[in-house]
Formats: sequence, C-alpha cells, structure tokens
Amino acid sequence: QVQLVESGGGTVQAGASLRLSCAFSGYGFSTYVMGWFRQAPGKEREFVGAITSGGSTAFTDSVKDRFTGSRDNYNDLAVLQMNSLKPEDTGRYYCAAMPYDRRTYHDPSSYDYWGQGTQVTVSS
Repeated sequence: QVQLVESGGGTVQAGASLRLSCAFSGYGFSTYVMGWFRQAPGKEREFVGAITSGGSTAFTDSVKDRFTGSRDNYNDLAVLQMNSLKPEDTGRYYCAAMPYDRRTYHDPSSYDYWGQGTQVTVSS
C-alpha cells in the first residue's frame, strides 16, 4: 500500500520561496509519476506540476517560470520548489502518485494515491 505525506507548507509573504516535500512509502517509487495539485477555498483542485519516473517535468502555465520539481529515488521523495510566490498561489497542496505514465498529468483521476495535503498561504 502506498502512502504519501506532504510537508513544508507555511505562511509566507509574496516573493518568498517554499520547498514542499512528498514522502512516499511503499514499493516502486522510482517507477511512479509524481504529481502536485492545489486547491483554494471554494475552487476545484487544479494541476500544478508533475515529474515523470525519468525526471521530466511539466507545469501549468501560471507557475512554470517559478516552480521546479525534482525527485530523490534513493530516499523516495518528491520535491516541489516554489519561488517568487504570489497570493494566488495560496491553497492546500497535494502530492499524488501515478503507478505508470498515463500521460494525462493534469487529470486528478489519473493518479491512484494522494496525500493529505499541506497548506500554503501567501500574503500580499
């Protein structure tokens, strides 16, 4: 059974950086596509970015010049580095795991496992 635990959220001012981590427990982390989603109050969950098993990344347009993704296959960890944060980045951030590359990174239904999320609040 796969479990995901996010950490690293917090409250920061606009322009600051945060580094979110997603700890994966279970078998076969290196083969999973890891995705990041966020949900603001009253809004639907939206795709932020994803990293494939080979380390390729894809990000939504609103963050692609500010966020980067990485993975540590030795420690079963996925990382989302968020720079130049804006108030509109506020939300609960979730990591998700896709057991094989379905190529539909933006679709939440493509992911089999989800963490509980970590809150990110960016003040102006």
